[in-house]
Amino acid sequence: MAATRDIVATYLGPGKVMRRLLGEGVREDRALIYLMIGCLMVFVAQTPRLAREAFETGENLQMLMGASLMAWLFIAPLLLYGLGGLTYLVARALRSKITGYGARLALFWALLASCPVMLLWGLTAGFVGQGIQLTVVGFIWFILFMWFWTGGFRAAAAEGV
Repeated sequence: MAATRDIVATYLGPGKVMRRLLGEGVREDRALIYLMIGCLMVFVAQTPRLAREAFETGENLQMLMGASLMAWLFIAPLLLYGLGGLTYLVARALRSKITGYGARLALFWALLASCPVMLLWGLTAGFVGQGIQLTVVGFIWFILFMWFWTGGFRAAAAEGV
């Protein structure tokens, strides 16, 4: 199934999609691609906000975008791999059957699947700016991300993959 269909299906049931992804076998290359595309989409979501910030403050837009690119495509993946490993260790200490791959895939897929709302957040930040609207969209993104992550994590733990 295409990743876009899986993303839409995740909004209906993250556990079902995670079980299907895990059923395709351990594919570390696929997990890495999900992570990198998710980080790229977060970077793209940041661009309207950065353009607004550069316009309002007079800062150099290219420098802001360069820093954001560095953060999201080079540093964030390393931090997310670390977070995936940490959640795996905590789950194993709590006697879960989840594997390191399952823990990473649940986190990386949650990031990628929640990116449509992150893109909406970026547009809100760029066009509306600070305010209740931005806070509400950010809260919705956070709730969806956590739902996708916990649902995927539980499915991966139940599968033992």
